[in-house]
Amino acid sequence: MSQNWKQLALIGVISGTIAAGSVELLNKSQSQESVIFKDAKPASYAKLTSAGNASGMPGDFTYAADVSMPAVVHIKSTMRQRAGESRQQMQIPDMFRDFFGERGMQPQEGPQKQEASGSGVIISADGYIVTNNHVVEGADELEVVLSNKRSYKAKVIGTDPSTDIAVIQIPAKNLQALSFGNSDAAKVGEWVVAVGNPFNLESTVTTGIVSAKGRGLGIIAQKQAERESFGSAQQPKGDSPLESFIQTDAVVNPGNSGGALVNLKGELIGINTAIASPTGSFAGYAFAVPSNLVKKVAGDLIEYGNVQRAYLGIMLEELNSKNADEYGLKETSGVYVKSFSPNSSAKEAGIKAGDVILKMDGNDISTVPQLQEQIGRKKPGETVTILVSRNGSTKEVGVKLRNREGGSQILKTDGADMMLNELGLQLNDLSPRELKVLKENGIDGGAKIGMLDAGKLARVGVQEGFVITKLNEKPIHSVQDFKKAIEGKKGSKVQIEGIYPDAPADSISFGFTV
Repeated sequence: MSQNWKQLALIGVISGTIAAGSVELLNKSQSQESVIFKDAKPASYAKLTSAGNASGMPGDFTYAADVSMPAVVHIKSTMRQRAGESRQQMQIPDMFRDFFGERGMQPQEGPQKQEASGSGVIISADGYIVTNNHVVEGADELEVVLSNKRSYKAKVIGTDPSTDIAVIQIPAKNLQALSFGNSDAAKVGEWVVAVGNPFNLESTVTTGIVSAKGRGLGIIAQKQAERESFGSAQQPKGDSPLESFIQTDAVVNPGNSGGALVNLKGELIGINTAIASPTGSFAGYAFAVPSNLVKKVAGDLIEYGNVQRAYLGIMLEELNSKNADEYGLKETSGVYVKSFSPNSSAKEAGIKAGDVILKMDGNDISTVPQLQEQIGRKKPGETVTILVSRNGSTKEVGVKLRNREGGSQILKTDGADMMLNELGLQLNDLSPRELKVLKENGIDGGAKIGMLDAGKLARVGVQEGFVITKLNEKPIHSVQDFKKAIEGKKGSKVQIEGIYPDAPADSISFGFTV
């Protein structure tokens, strides 16, 4: 990505004050509690419009608007700012700060509220809603306003920062949900409709065409190296960012994040997520997470509490004419296999360094984002068929995908881990040396904050390195102690006590609702 492109405000992940989205459809059966996906039926759009044209014909957007508008909601998020709290303490990512601006960021005498808004798509009749992670991240409260103006408090079911997708739920029944379409079938040049709530203008519909597919912009990615190592079975700090956006010229602005990108059949084909703009407003480019990926991520979050990410375990490089010449390859399109991570399923299956991946399960692969999306839609334990080019000939290889730990089983997140994620908290046990120093100061143990993301702890001013020694007066000697103490406390007020290692005599205590 060139420097000029970076300057186009791929600040553009349309953060909490901006929402842009597309929609996917989960539907719960009336007779069962398990979540199923609702797919649109062709007959549902076969009726004629008042103009006499079949719904879905070019230039007629009324059917898509009629179907999608009731299923797109307005999401209002509230974050409380404490006295003296700085912008950094609120942990607002750099790419979002231009959207938040300075509003409410200066130290005040008492608690202040930072409000933002976005959009979401109803995916099941009993209240499940898909939106962007950046719309709900760090929020103390979420309010959902339906198209009929009814308002509900929402709870977060699960989030996936690596795809910028989240699922929330409201206590409502018999809602109109949007059906998932097949984003793979979307064609460049096809008419699409974007539905959302830009600038707090509810139920706004804009139109455009699909401008490109499989865009990897580096918006979610923190480092290029993380992206090159996609598929590694060892991801110590979480999943690598996964970007394969649908690009559209439909007008998308602040507040559209998490809203729907719909085809003329009224099917959800994407969740609007980002814009490229030098001003923070629409300048011709908008990007949506493909619905096939959203469907898988949302389903996993509802069923397991986390995303079941599958890995090939290879280091990748996208081919072009220049590096193809360097590697002595005839192919100038595809994904080059550079090397393998430990416990690589691809290596075990017979893929070799120097192979060029051309297809996966029959789908053409010409870019890294395309392969990322295809793998991102799979679970550990599933087998994929990969077509590679090797020494001038092609070969199909069956690969059984693995989870991040190198196995094939489903990795469920327990309640305590989910609460740690919501708090933006990564905890580590104390090293023997750290424990020895603390014991010399009369402290028997604790759980140390190793990494702190946006969340409630960050907003009360806690910093990385803080050692939690008590929760609700109960001594904490390890990470496991903290998990046991916090589990089951969702929605309750907790009191945390701890110290910083460089000032073990100064105990700090604070309370908040988890």
